[in-house]
Amino acid sequence: MGRLPSMELYELALKITIFFVPFLFALCFHEFAHGWMAQKRGDDTAKMMGRLNLNPHSHADVIGTYVLPLAAIILNWGMFFGWGKPVPVNERNLKNPKVDMFWIALAGPLSNILLALIGAFVLVAFNYYGNQVKLAPYIIEFFKFFIQINAVLAVFNLIPVHPLDGGKVIARFLSPNANRWMEENQMVLSMILMVAILTGMMPFIGYFAKFMYGFFISIAQMVII
Repeated sequence: MGRLPSMELYELALKITIFFVPFLFALCFHEFAHGWMAQKRGDDTAKMMGRLNLNPHSHADVIGTYVLPLAAIILNWGMFFGWGKPVPVNERNLKNPKVDMFWIALAGPLSNILLALIGAFVLVAFNYYGNQVKLAPYIIEFFKFFIQINAVLAVFNLIPVHPLDGGKVIARFLSPNANRWMEENQMVLSMILMVAILTGMMPFIGYFAKFMYGFFISIAQMVII
């Protein structure tokens, strides 16, 4: 079996850099944010288990973090998705579990919103001041996807069902019975979510992510230009 031509390898490396690297960083930062907020609210479990860092090895799920996303890039699948290992939280260490879990869960999506906003500022600044750089088209594409993947992660994780962050966020406002039902049916809800993703039945994620992208770019343009 012959090797791929050097140009094809170069293009593949660029694709992985442009699409996989932003995804991996966004995922790790998301999980780190959960652990950081948990520590602030009184639970050191994430720190004790070596999860309070940005090391991909600490947060990666082999299938969800590496195999599926890289396969989507290499094989040009029309869909790109993945996941990481959830950060463990011991509610017994929290002073007010219902309120504290609200903030711990919300920290993940908020971290992706923050990254998307930062990415928008970098993209607009580079587009305005540094677009003469030799690799400018690839750098621009990198930050475009960086904003997009963080927006998608934020919107998706805020869907108010377990086991997503949104389920834990909305738990603060649900009755004990309703929340218990959601927790007991996590597996079923996870399967429904997976089917919905694979069949394209969740177009609102793209709509909201697109809105966030345009909104953040507008803010960055008003500040920088």
